[in-house]
Amino acid sequence: MKRSAAKRERAEKQGRRAESIAAGWLRLHGWRILGQRVRTAHGEVDVIAKRAGLVAFVEVKARTKAEDLETAIDHHRLKRVAAAAEILYPDYCKNGEDARIDVILVAPRRLPTHLTNVWHGF
Repeated sequence: MKRSAAKRERAEKQGRRAESIAAGWLRLHGWRILGQRVRTAHGEVDVIAKRAGLVAFVEVKARTKAEDLETAIDHHRLKRVAAAAEILYPDYCKNGEDARIDVILVAPRRLPTHLTNVWHGF
């Protein structure tokens, strides 16, 4: 049992680190971070960022191997983020901003990959 707790702790630490990397990456590209790890009854949004009248609800995925990033995101995960974003939209888009759902993929020894507007049902 200790082993699985240690594994969860490592995964949690890796996820937090990846979210910090993603937020930094967004800042470098002109985004202002509005929130991190924002929880709702339907799920969590890892990063919420704004730039030029656009709010991005960002799912961050980290893998220890770059080749594993291809399978890091799926419809189920995006649907959960979309449900959370719908709840959060009125709080973060008060001035009629457009909104979208993005994904940032993080792996060691490579730049983050920013996938934009990955959920078209939003």
